Amino acid sequence: GQLPSWLQGMLLRNGPGMHTIGDSKYNHWFDGLALLHSFTFKNGEVYYRSKYLRSDTYNSNIEANKIVVSEFGTMAYPDPCKNIFAKAFSYLSHTIPEFTDNCLINIMKAGDDFYATGETNFIRKINPHTLETLEKVDYNKYVSINLATSHPHYDSAGNVLNMGTSIVDKGRTKFVLFKIPSSVPEKEKKKSCFKHLEVVCSIPSQSLLHPSYYHSFGLTENYVIFIEQPFRLDIVKMATAYIRGVNWASCLAYNKDDKTWFHFIDRKTKKEVSTKFYTDALVFFHHINAYEEDGHIIFDLIAYTDNSLYDMFYLKNLDKDFEENTKLTAIPTCKRFVVPLQYDKDAEVGSNLVRLASTATAVKEKDGNIYCQPEILCEGIELPRINYNYNGKKYKYVFATEVQWSPVPTKIAKLNIQTKEMLHWREEHCWPSEPVFVPNPDAKEEDDGVVLTCVVKSDPKEAPFLLVLDAKTFTELGRAVVNVEMHLDLHGIFIPEQVVKTETE
Repeated sequence: GQLPSWLQGMLLRNGPGMHTIGDSKYNHWFDGLALLHSFTFKNGEVYYRSKYLRSDTYNSNIEANKIVVSEFGTMAYPDPCKNIFAKAFSYLSHTIPEFTDNCLINIMKAGDDFYATGETNFIRKINPHTLETLEKVDYNKYVSINLATSHPHYDSAGNVLNMGTSIVDKGRTKFVLFKIPSSVPEKEKKKSCFKHLEVVCSIPSQSLLHPSYYHSFGLTENYVIFIEQPFRLDIVKMATAYIRGVNWASCLAYNKDDKTWFHFIDRKTKKEVSTKFYTDALVFFHHINAYEEDGHIIFDLIAYTDNSLYDMFYLKNLDKDFEENTKLTAIPTCKRFVVPLQYDKDAEVGSNLVRLASTATAVKEKDGNIYCQPEILCEGIELPRINYNYNGKKYKYVFATEVQWSPVPTKIAKLNIQTKEMLHWREEHCWPSEPVFVPNPDAKEEDDGVVLTCVVKSDPKEAPFLLVLDAKTFTELGRAVVNVEMHLDLHGIFIPEQVVKTETE
């Protein structure tokens, strides 16, 4: 095919790549050692490169020729120690686990640098050209957090906003919003941007020992949206998991009878909105977008009615009949919540406070809490992406993979959330990954650009390829076939040419 002449730059992708080391195997697909890929677009041609992230975890495992570092779904048990004291110490040291730096979920830009990220307090700097692994950064040196999301936000100045969980620090468990500046003062050029990291605000967890799990958060022009879902980590169970011979994933529990609380933090005052807003129990991983309109906050996310998604990716379930046998018990649903921040305080109990044209409701209750019910935008999509220039603003289009009842994506979809119309790309025996939207530099409209996705064939004898779609029409512009074994990955980013100057220059 023909690629647009303006498409110059690099698509960086990240995901689990190696699941067997020596005679040992990971239990869960999300545990595999991180594999980085890059597709470089230069003058109508595509260059491919891939490399394992050389994390401390990778190096320790390869050296021992077996899994010696625990991951979320796989507990590693090093050789039984010779004496009883060393053994007891080994158990104790796992109480607050030394988390893995196998950063296999996403790629983040901070300052002028790029980092592979997971959900622990470690991230790894990488060279985007060579995919070499550089220094390890521990968030905990700069902010007291044990876990952090892999879906940061970037503001117009290029600063990174991210959230982490601080577990029982000074007797409190809280969710911390922090900011990494895009540049450091001239006189401190030698220092990293993390030295200037600042805590924007923190939200106390409803429970000291059961903090909510979260994978992303939302952002509008004036607010940060954090959702405390009843899908929680049990800290006591985590602390004793190693002794009990179970993995950390088994310490996550979903309570379907609980509420899901919405927190809105004013980005200027750094204070939380005092009104309590909530909805029914749900499990979700991905926010899509959020914006403000006429005193309301509108946010869209992909939600489930249970936590079966994680369990499906245990490798024992991923056999050759996986597609036929594995069925989600809850289909992913794209939900829109409309939350009235400004409403008539004298409105009567039981009245719907939403003043916008939407089937979403927000009902005032006796105790002053507001119970929200969503509008359903569509079903069966996951790994949503938008034109990031519209992040926090009113928008129209979502690009996503389509999954239906099996967690394996079979199509790429474009949803117009205003008209609910959908466009699709699919081909027999193809599993596409998260679609990344790249805007045309001269774009006048939101969907003026291309969508990039890596496509793996379900027949291992057939070569995978990078697919380039016209984002407007969803017609194929071209594909770059890569003759290597490629894995389904998780997330990635596109770096325009001017941001990532090529090595030769």
